[in-house]
Amino acid sequence: MKHQKARNRTALHHLWLNILFLLFFAALTIFSLYTMREKLLQNAQQFGTSLTQNYAAEEQNNIDTYSAMMNLGTQYLDQMTENDASEQQIQTWIENFFRKMPQVLQDNSVDLYAIVEGHIVAANPWDGDDSYDFRQTDWYRMAMEANGEVIFTSAYQDAITGKQVITIAQKARNSDNMLLFDVFPEDFHTADDMLSLPEGSSYYLCDQEGTLLYAHEAVPHEAEQLQPYVNSLVQRIQEGVLDPYNASITGPDGKPSGVYYYQMSNGWITILTIPFRTVLRELTGIYRLFLFISSLFLIAAVLLSIRDYRLNRKIRRTDDTVRALGNLYYAIYRVNYKTGMYQAIKCAKDTRHKISATGRYADLLHTIQQVVTHSTYEEFASSFSLENIQQLVHDQVTEFGGDYLRRFENGERWVNVSILFDKAFAQDEVVLAFREVNQEKTRQLKQLELLQNALESSHRSEADKNAFFSNMSHDMRTPLNAIIGLSELAQHNLDDQNKLKTLLHKIQFSGQQLLNLVNDVLEISRMEQGHISLDYHPIDLQQCVDDCVETFRHQAKNEEKNLSLTCDLRHRMVLGDASRISQILNNLLSNAFKYSESGASISVRLTENITDKHSSYELSVQDTGIGMSQEFLQHVFEPYARETRFSARSIVGTGLGMAIVHSLVKRMDGEIRVTSELGQGSTFIVTLPLQIVTEPESTTTSLATEQTAQTEPSAFDLRGKKLLIAEDNEINMEIATEILSMHDVQVVQAWDGQQAVERFSASQLHEFDAILMDMQMPNINGCQAAQAIRMLDREDATTIPIIAVTANAFPEDIAKTQAAGMNAHIVKPIDFSVLCQLLQSLT
Repeated sequence: MKHQKARNRTALHHLWLNILFLLFFAALTIFSLYTMREKLLQNAQQFGTSLTQNYAAEEQNNIDTYSAMMNLGTQYLDQMTENDASEQQIQTWIENFFRKMPQVLQDNSVDLYAIVEGHIVAANPWDGDDSYDFRQTDWYRMAMEANGEVIFTSAYQDAITGKQVITIAQKARNSDNMLLFDVFPEDFHTADDMLSLPEGSSYYLCDQEGTLLYAHEAVPHEAEQLQPYVNSLVQRIQEGVLDPYNASITGPDGKPSGVYYYQMSNGWITILTIPFRTVLRELTGIYRLFLFISSLFLIAAVLLSIRDYRLNRKIRRTDDTVRALGNLYYAIYRVNYKTGMYQAIKCAKDTRHKISATGRYADLLHTIQQVVTHSTYEEFASSFSLENIQQLVHDQVTEFGGDYLRRFENGERWVNVSILFDKAFAQDEVVLAFREVNQEKTRQLKQLELLQNALESSHRSEADKNAFFSNMSHDMRTPLNAIIGLSELAQHNLDDQNKLKTLLHKIQFSGQQLLNLVNDVLEISRMEQGHISLDYHPIDLQQCVDDCVETFRHQAKNEEKNLSLTCDLRHRMVLGDASRISQILNNLLSNAFKYSESGASISVRLTENITDKHSSYELSVQDTGIGMSQEFLQHVFEPYARETRFSARSIVGTGLGMAIVHSLVKRMDGEIRVTSELGQGSTFIVTLPLQIVTEPESTTTSLATEQTAQTEPSAFDLRGKKLLIAEDNEINMEIATEILSMHDVQVVQAWDGQQAVERFSASQLHEFDAILMDMQMPNINGCQAAQAIRMLDREDATTIPIIAVTANAFPEDIAKTQAAGMNAHIVKPIDFSVLCQLLQSLT
């Protein structure tokens, strides 16, 4: 630990030295570069100012030349005026003077004219000279105020050419006559004679009001942007913003530039902008040299720092890893399998006093023998003998070991022992390490136990399913064999109407049994997949239970059993799913009848417990049947479960009824309890929390009346109606056709969805009164056919009733038919009275 702290302090010291060195070198470099930059900018200011003075001197020479010519011309004009020269003589002199000016000024663009006795006399006369009011001009006012001195106007728009022009004027000394030169700014500058501008530089000449007279730009501005740009320069110059040596502006290229200027004696300003990149070009090489050297030092320092950091981190990580491994293992030994000696790196607390720091490996094995069972030690000694260790090393096995129970001071716990071999170890040595794995091993054993239990449960479930399929096969074969046998008997007794009627009744009963079996299987399948849904709406709970019990009255009479119903309700109207409640009660009653003998009593009781706006309704079904064993009561609500008992008659069932009831009750947030005793009977108690519906008595009465009316047989007559039937099954088509034809209904057949669409499309308007549409058909199914009919361009396509004929009446199936545009649905096999009620409500 002390060595580790010393290494950490040394590494930290080296790291701080490297960081300080880097900071010092970086500061020195930055200061040097900053100083050089500032010096270069100061030099640039001196250079730029000197350059603008030179350019201003050139412009001043030009101005002086014009002034000298103006003084000479004015003297001539004075002499001619004193000599009473005529206007024609003055005109001639002006023309001669005008012709000689280019030889002196080297400029042909000067327009020469004079004011003589209040008239304009020009070398190049203008039609508007006589009418032009020159006394209102700035140049006339300035010349008169200058009293014989040469004046230069600011640039203004020429009345003749419309271009910018500068007027140079001088008043005669002995009269109000004056001589004038009009010079265009672009012809005034001395650009051709200027020294070459620095790279990227721009030069501007402005008059005393800031109007641009001449511009030479490295990166030209747009024409409409040039004068505003120059105005901003002049404004900053006047404000003193650009006086500091490091002041700059952003040029057209987006780069900073220094601005240098000089104001001439006549108020004109010469402006020079030089990009900083040009000014600091000499510094670029120095920058690069400094950056190169700095980069070398920086890279070297960083590499050294990284090397030291990685080395120290590796050492620290190695130490941490070794420490972590040391904490993981409660005992570690280095074993030399050649010499048979060991070295203790770490010892267990309970054997520390028995084991020396070094010793013979045989003594170590003897100490281990004292904390393990005899059988365990024999296997341990064999697996970890010197001979076996040598063989493992020879076979290049890097890790070998296992788990065993070891005795500690506070009891037995699972430990893991491992032999670790690596070529990096000292020659002929391996590491023998011990660590506790009690929690991990216990968890593994528990998981193994859970897996074994799950396997046993799976086997039991598989056995239950096999029993279900066996029972299902038997239960389905029973009504099927009855249907087949009774049908054969019916064929041989066609002349005996009474016997034939009895046989057909038995066939119908067997078919209903088979249908119930299939419905139970489908229902439990939907429940296992989570597809069950509830449809809550106001219902008369007592009426619902009474209707369900009433359907068993006939069966009770035939089987000589007593069936009773008792209701004790204060609120009959509740929010509930009538069909699901009826399904629960129907299954309970079916079991009560199925598992009871002749003379048994079956009682149904419905009571109410009021709590706030919700009531807890208790529905109990009690029978005096054969009952169930206490062992089977634990499995009564499991799917496929049936108790095999000897009885006087065979009982048909899938073992799914109670599972369906249990699932429905749980979905309604209710509970179901059962008590039973063999030979005494069973009692099922269902408790459902249902919300009370508060309605006026008249509404309740009318609703009950309406429900009663709906349950009464309809007197609607189908005679003379014409129906289109779409059905791909030949037998189903024959049955439907025969039943409807028996009631004088005209039937048109379609054997798939496509034919149904074609037959309706080819029919006359309102020829059909309704369409019976099977769901599963070739080409296009029932939903697709209904959609196609609804989309036909004919008057009755959207109004004709389309009734779905389906083997499934599940909510999702009904929703599909409604989405396809169907008006209602009816379940196979078709109940003629139900069909009449549907057609009566739709037509």
